[in-house]
Amino acid sequence: MEHLGPDFFEVPTLVLAERLLGKVFVRSEGPGGLLLKGRIVETEAYLGEDDEASHAWRGITRRNRAMFGQPGTLYIYFSYGCHHLANIVSEPVGTAGAVLLRAMEPVEGIERMRMNRRTEELRSLMSGPGRLTQALGIGPDLDAEPLFGHRCWIEDAPELPPEMIGTSPRIGISRSIGLPWRKFVTGSPHISKSRPPAGRKKGSGMW
Repeated sequence: MEHLGPDFFEVPTLVLAERLLGKVFVRSEGPGGLLLKGRIVETEAYLGEDDEASHAWRGITRRNRAMFGQPGTLYIYFSYGCHHLANIVSEPVGTAGAVLLRAMEPVEGIERMRMNRRTEELRSLMSGPGRLTQALGIGPDLDAEPLFGHRCWIEDAPELPPEMIGTSPRIGISRSIGLPWRKFVTGSPHISKSRPPAGRKKGSGMW
């Protein structure tokens, strides 16, 4: 499969959130090592100062610096002291924008994913942003990692027809909750469960 190059990611965040659906995220365990692959079935878009659910709405910090970087790099952060979550950076350098990878369908390396997740249940391996990073072995060492090297990349796949793409408000957040910036493959059993907005009172809600 063809690896997607930088030009694929050089589009507005809301466009990228939809274009990523159906593409295959690849995590390599090293040169000649095992490949772990997941087909992207759910995403969410996050922007900058006008998006209060985003880490970047107050501007650039040490934590969110990667979100202002080169399109097609990873932005990894630790959420609620429990999970590392993975985002793909978009927008021009210096402008915040990223697509949260919310769910994937396991494609290759499934037995290793089961070991990483400590579960045999296929549907639960990658059906949530924290689950998929655990399944793929993604941690803070991949923050600001480009998706054009030997550790992670995106494989191309046929574009999905419009009738297979669903849209809804983002979930699990408490600010900017009405924006229809969640995209998902309709009918996929691997998308994360819909939940009401989280009842958080402080901080941003980016998952």
